Amino acid sequence: MKILITGSTGLVGTALTQNLQRAGHTVCRLIRPGASSQTIGNSQAFDVNWNPATGELGGAAVGADAVVNLAGASIADGRWTRQRKQLLRSSRVDTTRALVQALAKMSVRPGVLVSASATGIYGNRGDETLTEASQPGTDFLSEITKEWESEALKAEALGIRLVRARFGVILAKHGGALPQMLRPFQFGIGGKIGTGKQWLSWITLDDTVAILRSALENANITGPLNVVSPRPVTNAQFAKALAATLHRPAIFPAPAFALRLALGEMADALLLSSQRAVPAQLQKLNHQFLHPDLANALCAVLSP
Repeated sequence: MKILITGSTGLVGTALTQNLQRAGHTVCRLIRPGASSQTIGNSQAFDVNWNPATGELGGAAVGADAVVNLAGASIADGRWTRQRKQLLRSSRVDTTRALVQALAKMSVRPGVLVSASATGIYGNRGDETLTEASQPGTDFLSEITKEWESEALKAEALGIRLVRARFGVILAKHGGALPQMLRPFQFGIGGKIGTGKQWLSWITLDDTVAILRSALENANITGPLNVVSPRPVTNAQFAKALAATLHRPAIFPAPAFALRLALGEMADALLLSSQRAVPAQLQKLNHQFLHPDLANALCAVLSP
């Protein structure tokens, strides 16, 4: 297949690009004006000019069979000022709108669009088990994610199969949230966050890539897709498992009030919010996870 990818230099985009290239697919990185080319693995991914501001898509995109939209600024890089919130929204909503508009102009359109989303769409839901059929929440991240998915949904009117990949917390040794989670434990001062009762929906990077491959290749996968392990854990359980993997204690809780003082609104949305999401659609399709269990997943991710 010929596959276009936005956000190809991020954690998921880099891993997916390498995986697809090894499988013999042609990967085209959609590159914004002024962005530098990056070596992927042992080869150079094929670059296609892409200007979200104007919607212009380079002619090299012609003939694409599939598109993976992973664009979006990191939600954890910096306090949520008004300007930061605008960036979080525009990098997702506006970019997805421009991408779908560009696909609409193609005489021959790709057969499938896999567009990133997040379990943050559900908001803070306590102990409720969340499937793809669950209603969205009403907080800042929920509202952004609803808009994000709304723009992607316009691809369906173009005859393109759409998969909205709702990512949980992606565990990887070299990027994402895990390296930040590791630091206090490495210094022996790790522990649960707040009450520790909030649920964490997690997934390894290897499983994330495998699920995205399935979404591209399996025509039965469509609509919202929870990209999470079938075994979510509470924050306290996660802290205990991480401490055991690192052979460190987990006895120093981080108080909620201190987190709110340090991080503001972001603390409630990212650290204290509870989302017990399960991969109902993947389970219905009998998808086989590489790392369904947290303890084994941490050992695999953190092994030398």
